[in-house]
Amino acid sequence: MGQSKPFRATALIVEDDPMQRDMICLLLEESEVDVIECESAEAAELVLERAAGSLVLMMTDVQLAGNMNGVELAHIARKYNPEMGVIVTSGRPLHQQLPDGCQFWEKPWAPLDVIREAERAVQEKRRHEARPDS
Repeated sequence: MGQSKPFRATALIVEDDPMQRDMICLLLEESEVDVIECESAEAAELVLERAAGSLVLMMTDVQLAGNMNGVELAHIARKYNPEMGVIVTSGRPLHQQLPDGCQFWEKPWAPLDVIREAERAVQEKRRHEARPDS
Protein backbone atom coordinates (compact mmCIF):
# COMPACT_ATOMS: atom_id res chain seq x y z
CA MET A 1 0.00 0.00 0.00
CA GLY A 2 1.27 3.46 -0.85
CA GLN A 3 1.52 6.20 1.69
CA SER A 4 -0.75 9.17 1.22
CA LYS A 5 1.02 12.45 0.77
CA PRO A 6 0.37 14.89 3.64
CA PHE A 7 -1.88 17.82 2.77
CA ARG A 8 0.12 20.92 1.91
CA ALA A 9 -1.80 24.19 1.62
CA THR A 10 -1.14 26.66 -1.19
CA ALA A 11 -1.84 30.40 -1.22
CA LEU A 12 -1.86 32.82 -4.13
CA ILE A 13 -0.28 36.21 -3.36
CA VAL A 14 -0.98 39.02 -5.82
CA GLU A 15 1.02 42.17 -5.09
CA ASP A 16 2.97 44.40 -7.45
CA ASP A 17 5.26 45.78 -4.72
CA PRO A 18 8.11 43.24 -4.46
CA MET A 19 8.91 44.07 -0.82
CA GLN A 20 5.29 43.61 0.28
CA ARG A 21 4.97 40.42 -1.76
CA ASP A 22 8.20 38.98 -0.33
CA MET A 23 7.11 39.77 3.24
CA ILE A 24 3.71 38.08 2.81
CA CYS A 25 5.29 35.07 1.14
CA LEU A 26 7.85 34.71 3.92
CA LEU A 27 5.12 34.82 6.56
CA LEU A 28 3.14 32.10 4.80
CA GLU A 29 6.15 29.92 4.06
CA GLU A 30 7.13 30.10 7.75
CA SER A 31 3.62 28.78 8.45
CA GLU A 32 4.30 25.86 6.09
CA VAL A 33 2.02 27.17 3.35
CA ASP A 34 3.25 26.90 -0.24
CA VAL A 35 3.02 30.17 -2.13
CA ILE A 36 2.40 31.13 -5.74
CA GLU A 37 3.38 34.76 -6.39
CA CYS A 38 2.00 37.09 -9.06
CA GLU A 39 2.46 40.81 -9.60
CA SER A 40 -0.61 41.33 -11.78
CA ALA A 41 -4.22 40.23 -11.74
CA GLU A 42 -3.84 38.91 -15.28
CA ALA A 43 -1.04 36.56 -14.19
CA ALA A 44 -3.08 35.51 -11.17
CA GLU A 45 -6.09 34.74 -13.37
CA LEU A 46 -3.94 32.26 -15.32
CA VAL A 47 -3.01 30.56 -12.03
CA LEU A 48 -6.69 30.47 -11.02
CA GLU A 49 -7.64 28.87 -14.35
CA ARG A 50 -5.16 26.06 -13.77
CA ALA A 51 -5.03 25.56 -10.02
CA ALA A 52 -7.91 27.29 -8.23
CA GLY A 53 -9.12 24.08 -6.63
CA SER A 54 -5.82 23.53 -4.85
CA LEU A 55 -5.67 27.03 -3.35
CA VAL A 56 -6.80 27.72 0.20
CA LEU A 57 -6.18 31.47 0.21
CA MET A 58 -5.69 34.39 -2.14
CA MET A 59 -4.41 37.71 -0.85
CA THR A 60 -4.36 40.61 -3.28
CA ASP A 61 -3.73 44.31 -3.25
CA VAL A 62 -6.37 46.51 -4.88
CA GLN A 63 -3.93 48.48 -7.04
CA LEU A 64 -1.94 46.13 -9.27
CA ALA A 65 0.18 46.22 -12.39
CA GLY A 66 -1.89 45.59 -15.51
CA ASN A 67 -5.46 46.43 -16.46
CA MET A 68 -7.39 44.61 -13.74
CA ASN A 69 -7.53 45.51 -10.05
CA GLY A 70 -7.67 43.26 -7.00
CA VAL A 71 -11.42 43.63 -6.50
CA GLU A 72 -12.08 42.45 -10.05
CA LEU A 73 -9.68 39.58 -9.41
CA ALA A 74 -11.57 38.66 -6.22
CA HIS A 75 -14.77 38.23 -8.26
CA ILE A 76 -12.93 35.97 -10.72
CA ALA A 77 -11.35 33.95 -7.89
CA ARG A 78 -14.78 33.37 -6.33
CA LYS A 79 -16.07 31.95 -9.63
CA TYR A 80 -13.17 29.49 -9.86
CA ASN A 81 -13.15 28.49 -6.18
CA PRO A 82 -16.01 29.70 -3.94
CA GLU A 83 -14.47 27.91 -0.92
CA MET A 84 -11.12 29.73 -1.07
CA GLY A 85 -10.39 32.46 1.44
CA VAL A 86 -9.97 35.81 -0.32
CA ILE A 87 -8.39 38.90 1.24
CA VAL A 88 -8.27 42.22 -0.60
CA THR A 89 -6.00 44.84 0.92
CA SER A 90 -5.27 48.51 0.31
CA GLY A 91 -3.95 51.60 2.01
CA ARG A 92 -6.99 53.49 0.71
CA PRO A 93 -10.72 53.10 1.36
CA LEU A 94 -12.43 50.52 -0.80
CA HIS A 95 -14.97 51.92 -3.27
CA GLN A 96 -15.99 48.71 -5.03
CA GLN A 97 -18.22 45.89 -3.83
CA LEU A 98 -16.41 42.70 -2.84
CA PRO A 99 -17.92 39.28 -3.53
CA ASP A 100 -19.67 37.59 -0.61
CA GLY A 101 -17.25 35.98 1.81
CA CYS A 102 -14.24 38.09 0.82
CA GLN A 103 -12.46 40.23 3.39
CA PHE A 104 -11.05 43.74 3.09
CA TRP A 105 -7.98 44.57 5.16
CA GLU A 106 -6.87 48.18 5.32
CA LYS A 107 -3.11 48.68 5.36
CA PRO A 108 -1.19 48.50 7.51
CA TRP A 109 -2.33 45.10 8.72
CA ALA A 110 -0.58 42.96 11.32
CA PRO A 111 1.66 40.14 10.07
CA LEU A 112 0.13 37.85 12.68
CA ASP A 113 -3.26 38.35 10.98
CA VAL A 114 -1.85 36.85 7.76
CA ILE A 115 -0.61 33.79 9.65
CA ARG A 116 -3.93 33.38 11.49
CA GLU A 117 -5.96 33.69 8.30
CA ALA A 118 -3.75 31.15 6.53
CA GLU A 119 -4.18 28.71 9.42
CA ARG A 120 -7.95 29.26 9.37
CA ALA A 121 -8.07 28.67 5.60
CA VAL A 122 -6.03 25.47 5.92
CA GLN A 123 -8.34 24.13 8.64
CA GLU A 124 -11.41 24.99 6.55
CA LYS A 125 -9.94 23.17 3.53
CA ARG A 126 -9.18 20.10 5.66
CA ARG A 127 -12.74 20.08 7.04
CA HIS A 128 -14.16 20.44 3.53
CA GLU A 129 -12.04 17.58 2.17
CA ALA A 130 -12.96 15.36 5.14
CA ARG A 131 -16.70 15.66 4.41
CA PRO A 132 -18.13 12.58 2.71
CA ASP A 133 -19.92 14.68 0.05
CA SER A 134 -16.75 16.45 -1.16
